[in-house]
Amino acid sequence: MACMSVLTRDEAQNRAQLLDVHRYTIELDLTAGDETFDSRTLIRFGVRTDADTFVEIKPAELRSVTLDGQPLETGTLDGNRLPLKNLTAGEHELRVDASMRYSRTGEGMHRFTDPTDGETYVYTQLFLDDVQRVFAAFDQPDLKAVFDLTVTAPESWTVLANGVTEHLGGGRWQAAATPLISTYLVAVAAGPWHSVRTEHRGLPFGIHCRRSLAPFLDADADELLDITRACFDRYHEKFEEPYPFDSYDQAFVPEFNAGAMENPGLVTFRDEFVYRSAVTDTERQTRAMVVAHEMAHMWFGDLVTLAWWDDIWLNESFAEYMGYQTLTEATRFTDTWTDFGVTRKPWGYDADQRPSTHPVAPENVEDTASALLNFDGISYAKGASALRQLVAWLGEKDFLAGINTHFARHRFANAGLADFIDSLASATERDVHAWADAWLRTTGVDTLTPEPRSGDNGHWHLGIGHRGSPAAGSGPDPDRDRDGRRHLGSLHTTGSTRPHRITIGVYDRDLHDADRLTLRNRFEADVPATEAVALSTAGARPALVVLNDQDLTYAKIRFDPESLGTLRTHLSGLPEPLTRAVVWNALRDAVRDGDLPAADFLDIARTHLPHETDLALVQGVLAFASTHIADRYLTPDQRPAALATLTALCRDLIRRTEDGDHPGLRLIAVRHRIDTAAHPDTIAAWLADGIVPGGPELDPELRWRVLARLAVLGATDEAAIAEELRRDPSATGQEGAARCRAALPDEDAKARAWQAMFGSDDRADLSNYLFTATAQGFWQPEQADLVRPYVTRYYQDAVAVAARRGPAIAEAAGRWAFPAHAVDAEHLALGQRCLRTADPIPALRRRLVDQLDDLARALRVQQA
Repeated sequence: MACMSVLTRDEAQNRAQLLDVHRYTIELDLTAGDETFDSRTLIRFGVRTDADTFVEIKPAELRSVTLDGQPLETGTLDGNRLPLKNLTAGEHELRVDASMRYSRTGEGMHRFTDPTDGETYVYTQLFLDDVQRVFAAFDQPDLKAVFDLTVTAPESWTVLANGVTEHLGGGRWQAAATPLISTYLVAVAAGPWHSVRTEHRGLPFGIHCRRSLAPFLDADADELLDITRACFDRYHEKFEEPYPFDSYDQAFVPEFNAGAMENPGLVTFRDEFVYRSAVTDTERQTRAMVVAHEMAHMWFGDLVTLAWWDDIWLNESFAEYMGYQTLTEATRFTDTWTDFGVTRKPWGYDADQRPSTHPVAPENVEDTASALLNFDGISYAKGASALRQLVAWLGEKDFLAGINTHFARHRFANAGLADFIDSLASATERDVHAWADAWLRTTGVDTLTPEPRSGDNGHWHLGIGHRGSPAAGSGPDPDRDRDGRRHLGSLHTTGSTRPHRITIGVYDRDLHDADRLTLRNRFEADVPATEAVALSTAGARPALVVLNDQDLTYAKIRFDPESLGTLRTHLSGLPEPLTRAVVWNALRDAVRDGDLPAADFLDIARTHLPHETDLALVQGVLAFASTHIADRYLTPDQRPAALATLTALCRDLIRRTEDGDHPGLRLIAVRHRIDTAAHPDTIAAWLADGIVPGGPELDPELRWRVLARLAVLGATDEAAIAEELRRDPSATGQEGAARCRAALPDEDAKARAWQAMFGSDDRADLSNYLFTATAQGFWQPEQADLVRPYVTRYYQDAVAVAARRGPAIAEAAGRWAFPAHAVDAEHLALGQRCLRTADPIPALRRRLVDQLDDLARALRVQQA
């Protein structure tokens, strides 16, 4: 395969200065066979001065190219670049005829055959630079154009696209021409879709899925469409610019790499959001948030688009913030910020403490390969947190005024950070440029620590320590004495700090209920970047001080010793779930930083989680306790006790929910009871009976979950897995079977799974989802001795498969196939040597850097 070139910032800027791209006329023929499809493209563009340039395409076969009616030599194609030499100033037409490959990795034009009924579906995922896998293009975001699209498909198929599509007969479909959009936003989804259609505010709305999922989509159609309409209406209340496209379709597609993609007029979602099995209300809220997030992109990203990939936060941070906020305002999901605090914010905190951290708005993203690495917890969770802090500091009225100015100035065009800050500045007298420098151009997580003390004359005093992050990575902590103890409440700064507007919660023990805490007072405070803070307030010293009580800023918080003692006994007595989320996050951070023993976190969870009512909190705490503490932060000989604690905790939750009033809580407890089972008897009986005593019945998700755990424990076999697959032959069943087979504690099973993931037979390559499922099953802490030889093999094989199969599989190999359970110095040294001596592609290198930093952290936590 020829070497593929990534586009650099300098190349993009030079090409943008040279070209005006007017219109693409694209014809796709999806009837050419199972491996390839035909792609014919006409590009009309203008050139400002005589020059050379290039167009991108990654064909299976480049059949012909003509420029202004004159044929070009197809052999000049160099990797993915077709040179256009000696262009003269003026208007030009480029025609490209090619055969293109279908993908099985979720990149370009992905093709999937449903094992349930044999029906085939294809869809595009052209982000970030994969449009060239589908048609020839000047592939950069600031060369917007109009797109005319015609698709020929099997007669029984329906074709969806960015605009309303019309069936012309004979399997030929024409999509309405788009307004000016970027190349990465073009979308096609074709197949025998099951569709539910309606109309809202004069626009056609639709939701679509595979036929085999039709009953499940129909069951949730009212909920999905109600959320869609509610968010659509709320955005029109916020934004002066109306929805800028001619329709709004949402397609739930198979084997999708992301949660969703904001294609104008045709949002694509992973079809796990079409629920086949029971889910919690928090999971429904997550789906609703993704709907709101993607709709926000119609304005943030699609109407006004970044000029280059250093401003991806202008897309993702805004959609993330707007998604959570709008869902809270417009739907029944009114507690979304608790879920954000539990599930998204830790993603940002973790990413911001690794060597790979970067500013929310980095200044030097040199090429598209580097840009792809920045779709992470910084660009989503930290950026959204920064915007929430901005709204708290600026006020929502001025914030929305600045946004609407931004839309008006740059509609159907491109804009960067400077443009956005100028728009905000036009709506306020505050120094938003200084805010942007402090929040968007810096890295790291500040730490805020309370220093309460009793005072005179009926007052108590509160100092707030404000410490910047030490350098990311595995170096020493500069805030520790030589004996390893941390200074509580130090007021000096290590690294950069930023200003914060926070809410401080002050709590007393309830005089009438010994288990509860009562909010005495909640007040706002500004914590400057460089000055110590000292406050004084009336009353006796409280039992508990919670900094950032409403989670309005982005900072780690700590507790003074008395407050920590109160939390050990009264955490579940805090009256509001958002406060409890802030506290649990703080405890989580303290464990990761070595300030709170991992076993202490388990004890606090064992004491208080059985009394928790918020589903997101229960799920988040249990997930951290099992996947981080039990699997990584405790030594192998400590793990059985941790699993026993978690099993007892889940058993308490199951008993508490026997009355049937808390089905979501019970479902979470049952799932984690399965995952933490150290012995097979109980869960094997559940599987045999098809039900948990007292409910729920075991639906497909729970059956595969039980079988996977039984496989880990050596309490099932290939025959049982095959029988379960006959019972559930769906795509999800295929993934479940792959996960179970890879989890069997058998040398032959491990060898087959490894070969399936890392073997070099192109025709037998696993799809992205089957690769992930196999990787999830392969590594198990209980099987450390069995899989030890594969730890050494991992690095060479992962580097090779990433180079051969590209970024999507590299991401899966670095995330899911990494031997995270192997927390030892030898493994760390092996991985670091790989980074020094091998040459992994950027997507895998970034994943390995992060994984090895997490491994070093786990070693430090174990040693502490």
